[in-house]
Amino acid sequence: MDKPDCDPVLLDRTYSQFGLINATVAGWRRTWSAQIRPRLSPSRPSTLLDIGSGGGDMPRAFARWAARDGLQLSILGIDPDDRAHAFATSQPPVLGLKFRRAFSTDLVAEGLKFDVVTSNHLLHHLAPEQLQSLLADSEQLSSGITLHNDIERSRLGYLLFSLGTLPLRRSLIRQDGLTSIRRSYTAAELASVAPPGWEVTARFPSHNLLVHRAPHA
Repeated sequence: MDKPDCDPVLLDRTYSQFGLINATVAGWRRTWSAQIRPRLSPSRPSTLLDIGSGGGDMPRAFARWAARDGLQLSILGIDPDDRAHAFATSQPPVLGLKFRRAFSTDLVAEGLKFDVVTSNHLLHHLAPEQLQSLLADSEQLSSGITLHNDIERSRLGYLLFSLGTLPLRRSLIRQDGLTSIRRSYTAAELASVAPPGWEVTARFPSHNLLVHRAPHA
């Protein structure tokens, strides 16, 4: 998926299937209930930034859950990839949700702040220096909590994903997912490269949640 010459038909089909995959394995409903929802309010507007939002399925899920729970939440999904931005903005609009083609550094330069900062399955795509830059940007952008959810490398996770995605032959889900698992961190590895103030929690199934809380948040 990261290749610029990736087949556009396969890529769009992959984006369209990410919602199902993330709903099945990413564990965001639990994180929403435990970490995000308690910080939001039905009477006070809050903001959420999703970095590397891809086709936009996770920001859309956050918007649905906020509406369901009667919470005021404005969401911005950012991704520097033209193809991801094109797919995300081609989908039906959602009240309170916007997408922007941008890097996190762009938003830091603009002095923007968000109550919640998230990313999903992004960390393993980054070179070491890019990871450190993202985490530094996250600290600058968040006035509350940052939650970077990523795949954890494990043999069991690789096997289960390999078997579970066999029916998805007409997209890049299986190929990209298996590559991502091989490139991802174990919990111990991620903890060893995370700056002070960040906490890593291993989550089932085969995920790491990297968390930072702003001072006094």
